[in-house]
Amino acid sequence: MKNKNTYLMFVLFLSTLLTLPAFAAELKNEKARQEGNRLVITYDLEGKEREAEVGLTLTVEGKTYKASELHVEGDLGKVKTGRGKRISWNILQDFPRGLRAGVDWELATTGDVFTDSATGMQMVFVKGGCYQMGDTFGDGYANEKPVHEVCVNDFYIGKYEVTQGQWQRIMGNNPSYYKNCGDNCPVEQVSWNDIQQFIQRLNNQSGKQYRLPTEAEWEYAARSGGKSEKYAGGNDVDAVAWYDGNSGRETHPVGQKQPNGLGLYDMSGNVWEWCSDWYGEKYYGQSFRDNPDGPSSGSYRVLRGGSWNGEPRGGRVAYRVRYNPGGRYGSHGFRLAGPAQ
Repeated sequence: MKNKNTYLMFVLFLSTLLTLPAFAAELKNEKARQEGNRLVITYDLEGKEREAEVGLTLTVEGKTYKASELHVEGDLGKVKTGRGKRISWNILQDFPRGLRAGVDWELATTGDVFTDSATGMQMVFVKGGCYQMGDTFGDGYANEKPVHEVCVNDFYIGKYEVTQGQWQRIMGNNPSYYKNCGDNCPVEQVSWNDIQQFIQRLNNQSGKQYRLPTEAEWEYAARSGGKSEKYAGGNDVDAVAWYDGNSGRETHPVGQKQPNGLGLYDMSGNVWEWCSDWYGEKYYGQSFRDNPDGPSSGSYRVLRGGSWNGEPRGGRVAYRVRYNPGGRYGSHGFRLAGPAQ
């Protein structure tokens, strides 16, 4: 919903675009008003949790800013649930001449969800942060080492793997081997290259900026926001994943196993998920700390998460495999990511 308010110095377009799942603290009664040279946003934070991570982004004259990049103060970051929360942005400190162009703002808590109108995909907001990426349990492989600190910005990621029905809606076909599984099963037999065509068409229809997640984003999200978890959602593989020991040697509809701490399903098991990165076997020893996006070139792309026909070890959140970007397999699918704006 968008509200339009006209002020003497500038025009503000205020938007809150998210619907909320039951497991997340809920933002309510978001309002904005001008107080002198400040934009003041007030809201209530309701839920059973004692606190939640609250983030704010502002888009000014076509450029998106995190709250930390501007003179913003108030109830951001870790916020205790309750009423009467307040955020204040001193606009003239950042834009001394004032604003005459539109400003969009988006307030979100980790776990918030919006639904893409073109496909019905549910996208979950992930609050960025730093974590230890790689084989933190000591039972991994050489390409999962060394364990190193990585930091990622806020982003959105699919609550579920992209389904056969969603692919059909955009591409007009269903390449999956397991078509009999149904529209709510993950699309598979799609190559990394095929997915780029899907993303281009989807972005043209939706006006969004969807993409594949980077390896660093994928692992951060799978670890429920960088936590020490062996599988996506904990250390019990049967609770969270379809793999060769319980899948019946086929894919399953998305969302039947337990979600992880961010409300994301099937990040361990069901189908391998393509990431955006080129594969680098020794890249972890050379990786950037902030928002790494893989080697600049390569022959293979990365997949993560394991699949219905793999051993439990393949579903570990640190496990990495590589495949030709043109390859199509009945165990390979994907989920999408997008910028937090």
